[in-house]
Amino acid sequence: MEDDSLDMDTPTVTLTDEAGLQLTCYIEHSLDVDDQEYALLLPVDSPIEIFAWEENGEEDEAVLVEDQAMLDQVFAIAKAVLEEQNLALKRTAVVLTVEGDLPELDEEEEWAGVESDSDDEQEELQLLASFWHEEQEFAIYTPLDPYFILARLDADGRPHLLSQEELKKIEPMLPMLEDQMFDEME
Repeated sequence: MEDDSLDMDTPTVTLTDEAGLQLTCYIEHSLDVDDQEYALLLPVDSPIEIFAWEENGEEDEAVLVEDQAMLDQVFAIAKAVLEEQNLALKRTAVVLTVEGDLPELDEEEEWAGVESDSDDEQEELQLLASFWHEEQEFAIYTPLDPYFILARLDADGRPHLLSQEELKKIEPMLPMLEDQMFDEME
């Protein structure tokens, strides 16, 4: 059973996307920029990503499944595979999540480095499970680093995903805001 006593003082909010999917998150940090409040959110449940293994010459390559139709096809299988580990797969806003205790990461356990779209850094992931669907191998991973979501808070304190315009406006300030946030956390 999960020990929630550590998180009782951390406020939570529910983020809702355009499709009506919801994601409950902790507010890790909030800040004001030009009289607008923004928050750095951390999902309460563990985020997961589903990858398809595809042949790329002599090597296999893990490709993130982003196509909604493909996710619809493999969701029930992924859910069943994760249930074997007492993890409940959820369709949530922004990212798929699992509820339950993740297995401990063994230092020798398989993890993958996947290049991020935004920069040359690699994201470290822990393998939770793999499965086959229509002669295609899939793998379910969870990020080893925290999965933060930047959101705008309205006057009632409800979070909203940033529009492309808002993201472009705040993006140049992100390194400075990140430094400020980590200074305050220390």
